[in-house]
Amino acid sequence: MSTSIYTKQFRWTFFSRWLDNRAWKKFSKNPVGWFGLSIIIIFVLLAVFAPLLVNYDPTKTNWLAVRQAPSLEYWFGTDEIGRDIYSRLLYGARASLMAGFFSVVIAFIIGVPLGMIAGYFGGKLDSIISRCSEALMAIPSLILAISLAAVLGANLTNAMIAIGIANVPLFVRLTRGQVLSVKYMEYVEAAYSIGVSHMGILFKYILPNILAPLFIQVTLSLASAIIAESSLSFLGLGQQAPDPSWGSMLNAAKGFLTQSPWMAILPGLSIFTIVLAFNLFGDALRDAFDPK
Repeated sequence: MSTSIYTKQFRWTFFSRWLDNRAWKKFSKNPVGWFGLSIIIIFVLLAVFAPLLVNYDPTKTNWLAVRQAPSLEYWFGTDEIGRDIYSRLLYGARASLMAGFFSVVIAFIIGVPLGMIAGYFGGKLDSIISRCSEALMAIPSLILAISLAAVLGANLTNAMIAIGIANVPLFVRLTRGQVLSVKYMEYVEAAYSIGVSHMGILFKYILPNILAPLFIQVTLSLASAIIAESSLSFLGLGQQAPDPSWGSMLNAAKGFLTQSPWMAILPGLSIFTIVLAFNLFGDALRDAFDPK
């Protein structure tokens, strides 16, 4: 069979599954998945258009409006130094979503190539990569992220790098397992027998056929990355004052839980909602691509 025939049949298996067969139909009939995706889109739009949706500077102090309850003037109330919580929530969504996205991108672009190399070539390379990955996985990802952020320095950029590195072992392990499951398929062996290079086999024949579980892991990792960013900001290792972050807002609210509960309820509810949405969306994708 010629190379072109194999290319047509197998190179873009992931996309053909999504567009042509039952994966898309299963997802389109899953109301839970659509609900999660809708919530994600709403949060993304609120973050992108935050400057157009707020009436107050999220970093501006107003000592005349300290800890004001929600009202027509301040929809979600104000914090301990008079800053508008509604404005800070929308700008905080920018920090959380950006941290989640870029940290997962870092984990993906490092972990996937390493996992592909380990699974495809095997031998000593596989042993070295696998042992290093297992050593990192032995440390809880949040503890590892906190340690890395403390070493790198307290700011949002370093927090994203720390979270990304902490999630690399997940993608290494998943990618390695998926490569091992497809590297002995007939179309891969046929490509190898006609002289296709190792890089050609990896990126033309193997990678497109393992994208589905990787994309599912991306959506689930986004949820954990947002929690990690909020945790780092809560500890003072993420977004720095006066710039808003949901985690830092919770840290500031912990001393006013009885007097001004809205300071903690609203950022906490935001974290809960977006994390739930990503998990629902990821679960729906997993169900859609599950051949069983």
